[in-house]
Amino acid sequence: MSTIQQKGTELLIAGYCLYSASTHLVLTIRSGVHQFTLDDVKGEFYLTRSNIRIPKSGPIYSINDANSNEWSQPMNRYITDLKSGNLPRGNARSKPVARYMGSLVADIHNILRKGGIFAYPAEASKPDGKLRLLYEALPIAMLVEEAGGKASSGRQRILNLKVENIHQRTPFFVGSVDQVTALDNYLSKEF
Repeated sequence: MSTIQQKGTELLIAGYCLYSASTHLVLTIRSGVHQFTLDDVKGEFYLTRSNIRIPKSGPIYSINDANSNEWSQPMNRYITDLKSGNLPRGNARSKPVARYMGSLVADIHNILRKGGIFAYPAEASKPDGKLRLLYEALPIAMLVEEAGGKASSGRQRILNLKVENIHQRTPFFVGSVDQVTALDNYLSKEF
């Protein structure tokens, strides 16, 4: 148990595999984020994107709006302001676009490519959030931060959280620096 009870800053490698029209393996060993794509004929992965960088700001927001009645007031205010275009978005020119697929990996893959924010906040019925710190939030946080993005629990940097138990849950906000920072500012009024 002591080998997993560490902060996310101690991670050495992180990645995900996305199965869709093609199969992608995206990973980091703390030397950039790289994407490999499976050649179905040869059965081998080839480097198809290297040193992936997430935009500082982006148009996508990925969140399950159906649960908004369970969110805190600051969380609801953020989403309302985001949807209405009342948040600074840096160089993002297009209006905010909802893209929630309900799959952490697919949603993150989209955010990593186009910029924006993925959010899974605490809810009245799930005050500790839903996503697991050890095997969902920490690896994705490492990838996104290595690509120049930001990951937060709404209170602190995800990678600074120490794993206390294997299935520990956390609220999770990750993506472009501008959007995650703005959300952190809203949520700081909650505490």
